[in-house]
Amino acid sequence: MLPQPEPHTENIVILLVAIATGVALLSRWARVPYTVALVVAGLALGALQVVAAPHLTKELVFAVFLPGLVFEAAFHLRYADVKRDGIALVALAIPGVGVALALTAVVLVAASKTFGLVDAFDWRQALVFGSLIAATDPIAVVALFRSLGAPSRLTTLVEAESLLNDGTAIVFFGLILAATTGAAVSAPALVLKFALVVGIGAATGGILGYGLCQLTRRIDEPMVEITLTAMAAYGSFALAEQLGGSGVIATVVAGLLCGNYGAQVAMSAATRNAVESFWAYVAFLLNSIVFLLIGFEVKVSALAAAWPLISLAVIAVLLARLIVVGGVTLGVSGTARPVPGSWIVPLTWGGLRGALSMVLAISLPDDFPRRELVVTVTFGVVIVSIIVQGVTMAPLLRRLKLVADAASEPLKRP
Repeated sequence: MLPQPEPHTENIVILLVAIATGVALLSRWARVPYTVALVVAGLALGALQVVAAPHLTKELVFAVFLPGLVFEAAFHLRYADVKRDGIALVALAIPGVGVALALTAVVLVAASKTFGLVDAFDWRQALVFGSLIAATDPIAVVALFRSLGAPSRLTTLVEAESLLNDGTAIVFFGLILAATTGAAVSAPALVLKFALVVGIGAATGGILGYGLCQLTRRIDEPMVEITLTAMAAYGSFALAEQLGGSGVIATVVAGLLCGNYGAQVAMSAATRNAVESFWAYVAFLLNSIVFLLIGFEVKVSALAAAWPLISLAVIAVLLARLIVVGGVTLGVSGTARPVPGSWIVPLTWGGLRGALSMVLAISLPDDFPRRELVVTVTFGVVIVSIIVQGVTMAPLLRRLKLVADAASEPLKRP
C-alpha cells in the first residue's frame, strides 16, 4: 500500500512553485544568479518558519529530483562531444573522485590537528565526509553553467563530468561507509563491487533506453513519446537501484541514448520540439524546488557554531578539486584533445556541491560517530559552495574572457 501524503502537501508544493516564480523575477531584476537567490530565499523563509516545507531526504531526491535532472542534462549532451573528451571525463569521474575524497580527508585531518580544533574529524569521519562531498552535483552545476553561457566545450566538460562522477561518488560513499563501519572488505572486493554497481547501472540504462527508443520509432504521437522519455528517466533509475546498480549511471546512459539516437532517428521534428520543451520545464521546476529546499534544510545557528571546521572543509574541498583538475589537465596535455590551462580555474571553481551531498550526509546511520557534526559541516560546505562560488562565477568567467556580459543573465536557462 502506498504511503498517504501529509495533509496539505499539494498546497505546499503550489506555494513553493509560487515562491520560486517570484524569486525568478526578482533575481532577474537584481541580476543575481537564480540558483543562489533560491537558496537565500529558502534560508530566510526557513529561519522565519513561514512555510512547513518537506525535508530533503534520500528517498525524495532519488525518487523525484535526480532522475529528472540527470536525464534532462544527459538528453542534451551530444555523444560526439562526450566521446572527444572521453579520456579527461573518465579521469575526472573515476580516479579523480577517488583522489579528491582521499585528499579532502588528508587535508582536513592534518589542518584540524595543526590548528588544534576541538571539534574535528578523525580518519573515519574524514573519509566518509570526503566521499559524500567529492561529487560536483549536477543539480547545482548544470543549472549554473547553462545560465552563464560558458563556452560549449567547457560546459560539456562540466556537465558530463558532474553526471558521471555523481554516480561514481555515490558508489564510493557506499563502499567507504561499509568499510569504516566495521564491514570486512578487501581492496579487490571493493574494486569488484565498484565495477559491478557501475556495470549494472550502465547495462540497465542501455537496455531500457534502447528498447524505449525502438518503441518510439513505431509511434507518431508526441504525448506518448514524451511519456516514454519519462519512463526512460525514472524507470532506468528505479530499476538499476533495485538490481543493485547505480541509478544515476543508468539514467545518464538512457538520457544519452534518447537524446542522441531516439531523438534523431525515432522522433519527428515536431515531437523533438515538444520533448525538449517538456524537459526544459521539468528541469526548471525541479531545480527551483530543490534549491529552495536546500535553504529550508539549513540551520544558520548550527553553521555558526561549527564555522572553524566548515572553513577548513571548504579549503580542503577546493584544494583537492584544484589538484585533481590540474592533474587531469596536465595528464591529457599530450593527447589530441588537451584541456586549456586557462580552464583549470573555472573547472575548479565550478565544482559546486549541492543537494546530493546533503542527502548522503542525512542518510548516515544514527549511530555513526559524530554524525551531527558531519551533517552540519556538509551543509556548511554546500551553502558556501552555492552562494560564494555561484555569485562569483559570472565575474570570474568574464574576467577570464570566457563569457560575454550578457551571459550573466540569471534566467537564461536555469
